[in-house]
Amino acid sequence: MIKRGFRAGFWRRAGLCLAGPGMVLCAGMGAQAQYGTASLPDAPASLATLAANAPDPPQPTRSIRPNELPGRLPDKPSLAPVFTFPVEPLGFSAPGALYLGQRNSLVSLDFLDENSLLFSFRVPGLIRREGVDSDGNEERQIRALVLALPSGAVTAEALWTVHDRARYLWMLKDGHFLLRDRDSLERGDATLQLKPFLRFPGPLVWLEMDPEHKFLVADSREPAEEAAQTGVTPSPETTSADIEAGGQKQAFAPPEMAVRILSRETGKVMLMSRIHSTVHLPINSDGYLESLRGRGAGWLLNLKYFSGGSTILGQVDSSCSPQLDFLSTREVLVTGCSSTGDGRLSALATNGRHLWEDRTSDRTVWPLLVMGPDGLRLAREALAVGRAVSARAPLDRDEIKGQLVQVLDAADGKVALETTASPILDAGGNVAISPSGRRVAVLNAGAIQVFELPAPPPLPLPDSASKPLQ
Repeated sequence: MIKRGFRAGFWRRAGLCLAGPGMVLCAGMGAQAQYGTASLPDAPASLATLAANAPDPPQPTRSIRPNELPGRLPDKPSLAPVFTFPVEPLGFSAPGALYLGQRNSLVSLDFLDENSLLFSFRVPGLIRREGVDSDGNEERQIRALVLALPSGAVTAEALWTVHDRARYLWMLKDGHFLLRDRDSLERGDATLQLKPFLRFPGPLVWLEMDPEHKFLVADSREPAEEAAQTGVTPSPETTSADIEAGGQKQAFAPPEMAVRILSRETGKVMLMSRIHSTVHLPINSDGYLESLRGRGAGWLLNLKYFSGGSTILGQVDSSCSPQLDFLSTREVLVTGCSSTGDGRLSALATNGRHLWEDRTSDRTVWPLLVMGPDGLRLAREALAVGRAVSARAPLDRDEIKGQLVQVLDAADGKVALETTASPILDAGGNVAISPSGRRVAVLNAGAIQVFELPAPPPLPLPDSASKPLQ
């Protein structure tokens, strides 16, 4: 069975607790980290008490009529591309079918600005014969090219070495990017020259940022004994308590992951915790967002401020634990499930207003989101299959028909572009949105296709504001 690696979790203020099946894990407070001190407020009441005593969430100001997103692959793009240039002359070759289902990051396609693309991809012919270095890491070579639009001419190129198959590149808003390898982040620009940026006490395995790119959320693998050497306060005894199994005592393994929220400009740690696995943590410049189970299928969205305190933004219905993402500082996208098996995308403003809702077909699986830098557009790409997939009816590789790309306007959830992407890359990296939101680049049919879209509509005004949401 092919199964998406879903990252989920919720945080509490006492050292940023995380809940998992049958346990709650918390890191010690006031932890001293390599990049600074994490000073955390006092612990709140339990989540159950918080949810029960929370004020009624803001109600929608109008009835929301869901948009229906089709689950079939289009015969051709809904708009014709304005620029197209082949990728084979650039040295790119499509990965074999054996990679499908492994979620390896093989490509990264990104806009440096409106008129230049950064296209990077693994180079199979340059991989070492052993495939594994002396430290047990999988070494691979990544070729990086800067392409000028509309000609596709190469203006800079480089060869990078990385040591795993996970995502390696994140774009910043100022034409720079971050390159991850092992325990280090390097910063680069359109010249492809790299400079050291941050180094962690252990291998960096997950990274994400807030919409304004002020903060980083970084998960690094740091066994407890190594963390103690770097001055990190150990986790409470409850995370390593003994349990009875078969008449013999067994102990929970101490968490080997450290998660930090850092200032991107200074590298200073704002919050830190120790966890057992990587998590997806939605943050904006004000705080981090969690979902609290309410009544029935209802989930409360609780924004917890870095400065202390929290606000219930609203409530959404979902039959599964929803995934939360900030499209912009003032808009949240909730990816949930309906009781009929279809998916559900709900957009809320941080003032509690429900903006729109999309229903997604049960014929699309493994959805990935690509956010536009200005927050006005997003791309949803998913694998198109011929039938509904469930635990009782798992997906077979041969049943995957292709990869569907839908570019949505953040203001109303309507489709601005629909096309396909090929080869199928189940870890993404084959779709990019320009800083203005007016250009979209897609790796498809042996070429990079660049589409020109109308200007995205502005986000609607909140009920008590004099300017659009940003």
